[in-house]
Amino acid sequence: MKPEPFLINVDQAVLGDLEQRLRRTHWTNGPRDDTWDFGTSPEYLRDFLRYWQNQFDWRKAEAYLNQFSQFKAELAGARIHFIHEKAHGQARLPLLLLHGWPDSFYRYYKVIPRLVAPGAIGGDPRDAFDVVVPSLPGFGFTGPVRHGSPKQPNRQSAQLLWQLMTDVLGYRKFAVAGGDGGGALAQILAIEHPESVVGIHLTDLGWHVTNVDPKTCSKAEQKYLEGAKKAFMADGAYAMVQATTPHSLAPALTDSPSGLAAWILDRFHSWSDSGGEIEKSFSKDELLTNIMIYWVTGTIGSSIETYRADTLSPSLTPSDHVDVPVGLALFPRDMSGIPPREFAERTLNVQHWTEMPRGSHFPALEEPEAYATDITAFFRKLAA
Repeated sequence: MKPEPFLINVDQAVLGDLEQRLRRTHWTNGPRDDTWDFGTSPEYLRDFLRYWQNQFDWRKAEAYLNQFSQFKAELAGARIHFIHEKAHGQARLPLLLLHGWPDSFYRYYKVIPRLVAPGAIGGDPRDAFDVVVPSLPGFGFTGPVRHGSPKQPNRQSAQLLWQLMTDVLGYRKFAVAGGDGGGALAQILAIEHPESVVGIHLTDLGWHVTNVDPKTCSKAEQKYLEGAKKAFMADGAYAMVQATTPHSLAPALTDSPSGLAAWILDRFHSWSDSGGEIEKSFSKDELLTNIMIYWVTGTIGSSIETYRADTLSPSLTPSDHVDVPVGLALFPRDMSGIPPREFAERTLNVQHWTEMPRGSHFPALEEPEAYATDITAFFRKLAA
């Protein structure tokens, strides 16, 4: 079970095939406009694909990613890929960082140095963490994982992550932080392994909390639920497709780089605090590095499988409660905005609450300083 060092080294034939596919892109005959009202802007996509073909340097991105200490570990037939960066000095806590969809372990590339070596940026060296960032099961360089049961794959993935931290890396106790699907996994870890998880830090509550009976809610909670429902009806078609017909969607996204880019760009545009200009939040190189992780590993299909499985058999329900301490950093432009604290406290033992002045769904990429500072402040209290 000893982890093996890992370096990303994509076969040149994969890159050559990608270049040919980009060069032979079949464009739709719809309107050529620059609006994002109906999905990814056609004009932006054309420009983005030209940049991908002619200017983006994957080998440069690959070399950058390989500066992180990466490993693979065999667990229950799965080979889990992860970054493991040791604290510069004495670690306050081990910290497991969990991404969601449609991002990847790359979500955290800006905050890892801040969390591992805070002294290097003027922070307190005593706040340093040992940081572990896996590619979640089904994603990236971990890839598809054969679960013992098709039901509740998130709970099975959480078990693999617990084994990674305890059995493989030897951490008796650790902290967890995440958002989106990673936030759900953090909650499952806290519920199933409170003896190991000292606390969790979240940037959202998870969609399962909206399944509560509105009649049991206060007026503030009802208003939030109504807003969440409206937001989903206006911008949740992607989730319905992935939850109901992933096997129809996955072949197109796996076969077409333009299709994959359009599908992922739409989410990054929608879930950013960019005022409609996506590159105010994320550079083309950042967006492409994330997209390339899906492309070169062929994992867009396996990454969306949990939508279907978790719809059929939810891993979390409103009756589940996290009893370990929970810190929340809430960003105003996230999907449904900032919930009432009383609503969060229905399912979470909230001990730390921060309402950020700006930011959205990918705070580690968009607002890395604020995000890392809040994580540090929360877990500093727990490690005291």
